[in-house]
Amino acid sequence: MTQPTGVAVIGGGPGGYTAAFLAADLGLNVTLIDEAPDPGGVCLYRGCMPSKALLHVARVLTEAREAGKWGVSFAEPDIDLDRLRSWKNTVVSTLTGGLGQLTRQRNIDYLEGRAALVDAHTVVVTMTDGGTREISFDHGILATGSRPARPAALASEHDRILDSTAALEINRVPDRFLVIGGGYIGLELGSVYAALGAAVTVVEMTSTLLPGVDADLVRVFSRRFRSVTEAVLLDTMVTQLTADDEGVTVRLDGPTVAFNDQRFDEVLVAVGRVPNSGITGLGRTAVEVDARGFVRVDAQQRTAEPSLFAIGDLAGEPMLAHKAFHEARVAVETIAGHKVAFEPMVIPAVVFTDPEIAWCGLTETEAKAEGTVIAIARFPWGASGRAVTLSRTDGM
Repeated sequence: MTQPTGVAVIGGGPGGYTAAFLAADLGLNVTLIDEAPDPGGVCLYRGCMPSKALLHVARVLTEAREAGKWGVSFAEPDIDLDRLRSWKNTVVSTLTGGLGQLTRQRNIDYLEGRAALVDAHTVVVTMTDGGTREISFDHGILATGSRPARPAALASEHDRILDSTAALEINRVPDRFLVIGGGYIGLELGSVYAALGAAVTVVEMTSTLLPGVDADLVRVFSRRFRSVTEAVLLDTMVTQLTADDEGVTVRLDGPTVAFNDQRFDEVLVAVGRVPNSGITGLGRTAVEVDARGFVRVDAQQRTAEPSLFAIGDLAGEPMLAHKAFHEARVAVETIAGHKVAFEPMVIPAVVFTDPEIAWCGLTETEAKAEGTVIAIARFPWGASGRAVTLSRTDGM
């Protein structure tokens, strides 16, 4: 039998669970659908939270090594990967379990399974424990998130060629570790592996790390990052990956490594993320998807199908949890009849490398490209007493 609900939310990540919680708080009948046992999505299970846990470990290791400058010396750390992995998994289970409890407290019908749209008002869920459930809804919110991009030239199922999800498991600390992609995901994970003892090489096809971030900030980060890694190769492409049980042979093509073969123990492919817009049955609706796979939405997060909304990574960049939170609120309040729109003046962003980089609004590069006249003010950390006490005067 078909079970009716007011709002069906497909996807339990930051956007999805926020939408479900707010809709329930506004008195709407809500069904939340996700394949995981509790809400959390990529952010909590395979992204933001496990990576931040590991970055904290990396920071502790770095501070212990730097403490000798202050007259405090530690022995070389003994790293137990099994315990490290267990602690990271405990962080994940604590957070996702808490969301599961909040879901039950709000009397949200949580369905653990894979959703397929039948039409613009019906979804069938293939339950993880077997069987199916058919749900009819007044409004649906698509919040299926994104996944690591894997270009055909870099695609491989070999366990020594990793995406960000696999890299977070840290099954081993490789002697030589290659990161393909100089964006925030590759650099955050590269920082972790470097702190754990791997010799890290980063390959980036553009002329700078962290493309799109102000050059002043990238220069500060780059100086430190180069000091803790084996190499940073810009304007360089990986043209071939050949993996075997002992490692990966990588063909590099760039100014300093023209068609050069190098050997690495593991390779991380971190060349971006793509939206999960291949929702079964989406083609039976009027929902429109652009050339990059993002679902087109208006200022209320409504798709071309009046009953369906899309939020989070699925609805376009930037792929940030706090953007998904806000889009969720806009979509739910629109459903509830409120007059709202997603019209942010600015969306802040942070890269949790060492040092961390944060920005909000137009970058200097973007402003100059637009012809906007700007004034620039800088305050160096070297003039901050707190920064001096930490021996971290790099940056501004």
